[in-house]
Amino acid sequence: MNNRRFARTAGWLAVPCLVAAGLLAWYVTREPVSRLENNHTAVADIDPALVARGEYVARLSDCVACHSVPGGAPFAGGLEMATPLGAIHATNITPEPETGIGRYSLADFDRAVRHGVAPESRRLYPAMPYPSYAKLSDDDVRALYAFFMKGVAPVKQANIPSAIPFPLNLRWPIALWNGVFADTEPYVAKPSQDAVWNRGAYLVQGAGHCGSCHTPRGLAFNEKALDESATPYLAGALLDGWYAPSLRDDHNTGLGRWSEPEIVQFLKTGRNKHAVVYGSMTEAFNNSTQFMSDDDLTAIARYLKSLPGDRQRDGQPWQYQTVSATERLDAPGAHTYVTRCASCHGLDGKGQSEWMPPLAGATSALAKESASAINITLNGSQRVVAAGVPDAYRMPAFREQLSDQEIAEVLSFMRSTWGNQGGAVEAQAVNKLRERTDPASSSPIILQMR
Repeated sequence: MNNRRFARTAGWLAVPCLVAAGLLAWYVTREPVSRLENNHTAVADIDPALVARGEYVARLSDCVACHSVPGGAPFAGGLEMATPLGAIHATNITPEPETGIGRYSLADFDRAVRHGVAPESRRLYPAMPYPSYAKLSDDDVRALYAFFMKGVAPVKQANIPSAIPFPLNLRWPIALWNGVFADTEPYVAKPSQDAVWNRGAYLVQGAGHCGSCHTPRGLAFNEKALDESATPYLAGALLDGWYAPSLRDDHNTGLGRWSEPEIVQFLKTGRNKHAVVYGSMTEAFNNSTQFMSDDDLTAIARYLKSLPGDRQRDGQPWQYQTVSATERLDAPGAHTYVTRCASCHGLDGKGQSEWMPPLAGATSALAKESASAINITLNGSQRVVAAGVPDAYRMPAFREQLSDQEIAEVLSFMRSTWGNQGGAVEAQAVNKLRERTDPASSSPIILQMR
C-alpha cells in the first residue's frame, strides 16, 4: 500500500518537474525575436550612404577596439580578454562566410548585437556589451549591418576557442543571466528631457556602453545599473587593474569640477586642464570618442552633467592646499617625488595645463581605489593618438627604476599632499599589480576600420 502511494506521489511530482525541465530547455535554447525579422536586406542593394552611416555607428560603439589586434586585419578578431572564468577571444566579424559573419541575415546580426545570441542559438559571453547595445535603434542596427557587409573586407581567419574549462564553458546558463540582467528594448526618449539630453543618454547607455567600465559589478559580474534610474550607474568601478572613475557629478572622483565644454574637450582631444586619457580610456579615445561629432560630444557632456553625485560616497569636496614638495622632504616618498615626478607634475602638484596633468585633485589621488595610480606608475601610459598625431609626452614606466616600497611611498605621498585624501598605498598592492600587468606600449597603436 505504501509502495503504491509512493509511486502515485512520485508520478504526480514527475509531471511538474518534466514541465519545468521542458520550459527551461525551451527558454535557454530559443532564439530571441528580432525586431528586424521581416526586414529582408539584400547585401547587393545596400546604399553607400547607409554604409557610411554604419561606419560612424561602429565608431560610436568602438567595435574595432575588441575585434581587431595591432597589425592585424580590421575586425578579424583574436583579441584576448580575461574574465573571472578564463580567457576568451574576440571573434571574426568580417563578412567572410566561413569564419566570419558573411552568412548572417539582418535578423541574425540584430540578435547577436542586441541580444547576444548568434545563429543556432549560440549564446555570446557578456564581454560583448550587448546589454548596452540592446538600446541601439533599429536604424543604427541596419546601418551597422550595412557597414560590416559592404564596408569591411572579408578575412578568412578562424576564431580562437575560449580557455574557460568545462563545465563553466557551457553557454546555456547565459540565457538565465540575460533574463535577469540584460536589457531587451531599444532606448526610449524621455519626454521630460530635451533632444540633446536624450541623444546623450542614448549614446552613453547604448552605443558608447560607458557603463561596461564605469559602473560597478555585482556578484554575477552584472552591471549594477544600466541607466540613470539607479545611483550605482557610472559611479566608478575597479576593472582589469584600473579604476574607471565616476562619470557622475561627484566633486572628488567624478566630473563635479568639469564643465560641459571641458568634457567635450577631453573626449575630442584626449586632454583638458584636469586630466589626460590613460589606461583603458586611451583605447576608447584613440578608436572612438575623438571621431564623434561635436554635437554628439556635447550631448554626452549634457547627459553626464545631469547625473547627481553622492556626497556620502564621494566625501568632503577637495580643496587645494598650497605646499611645495620640497617642504615635506622628511615625509616618506617626498624625495622620490621631487627627483622623479616634479619635473612634469610640479613641486606644487599642479602639472602643466593640458599637457602634464595635475596630481593635486586628480581622481587617482582622491579615490579609495589606488589601482590606477599604481598601474600607471608601474607601467606608464599608452600613446595617445589625436587626429593622427601621437602625443609628444607620456608617462614613463617606473617598474624597473623603483621598488614596490618606493612606489608605495611616493604614491602615498601624492595621495596625502595638496589636499588629496586618497589614503596610503601598500607595497603588497604594488607587488600584486606588478605581477599581473605589463609595461604600456610606447608605440602608437592605430587600429584601422577598413
